[in-house]
Amino acid sequence: MSGLAMTQAEREAFLADVHVGVIAIERQDGPPLAVPVWYSYEPGGEVTVLMDGDSVKGRLIERAGRISLCAQQETAPYRYVSVEGPVTVDASDLERDTRPMAHRYLGAKNGDRYTDASGHGGRPIRVRMTPQRWFSVDYAKARG
Repeated sequence: MSGLAMTQAEREAFLADVHVGVIAIERQDGPPLAVPVWYSYEPGGEVTVLMDGDSVKGRLIERAGRISLCAQQETAPYRYVSVEGPVTVDASDLERDTRPMAHRYLGAKNGDRYTDASGHGGRPIRVRMTPQRWFSVDYAKARG
C-alpha cells in the first residue's frame, strides 16, 4: 500500500481538517480503549484533545503517557491518517481550549451555546500528543 500513502504535507493537511478522531489508549487489564473525540491539529504541531481527567479515558491516558489517534474520511475515495506519540497533560481552560474546540466542530453560534451550556464539571484536562509515527492511506491515489 506504499503507493497509496500520503506525503507529509498531504497527511498534515488532512489531519488539520475537521474530522471526528478515534483515540486508542492502552489498558493493562484488557484491550485498548478506543473512543471518538474532537481534536485539533496544525501542521508541524501537536494533536490536542480535551476531556475530563477523571473519566476512564483521562485516567488511562495519564497512566499510559501516550495515545494513538485515527482520523478518516468516510466517503469515497476513502482516506485516513493515524498518528501515535507521547502526551503531555495539563489543566484545560474554558476560553483558551473548550470554546475554540466547540467553534471548530459546531461553528461559532452553536459552539458558544455548547460551551455556555456544558457543565464543565470534573477535572478538565488538555491532552497534547506529539506525533512520532504516522500511517496514512489515500485511495484516490489508486486511480492513477
